[in-house]
Amino acid sequence: MAPIQIKIKEKKYLYIKWQDSTESSVRLTSLRRICPCAMCSEERLKQGKDYIPIYNDDQVAVLNVKMVGYYGINVHWKDGHKLGIYEYDLLRRIAEQQR
Repeated sequence: MAPIQIKIKEKKYLYIKWQDSTESSVRLTSLRRICPCAMCSEERLKQGKDYIPIYNDDQVAVLNVKMVGYYGINVHWKDGHKLGIYEYDLLRRIAEQQR
């Protein structure tokens, strides 16, 4: 299911309103922690499951969010990182876990 609205709220959350009228919020720190790009995935694999990254303000500040096709979004972080494509299913699962 695709979103009908996506925006950053309070500089801390990615807010999503879905086609079924449900609403989700994902903490930006959580979003950055699960970045699906190859570089971040490899880092998590190297560090192991107990790895807890510590981010500075620029690493969790969002400059831009773009839709990617019909399946996900790309987030451009203030520190320049912008390689991850977050699929809608992943965003919905993360939002459910944070409830």
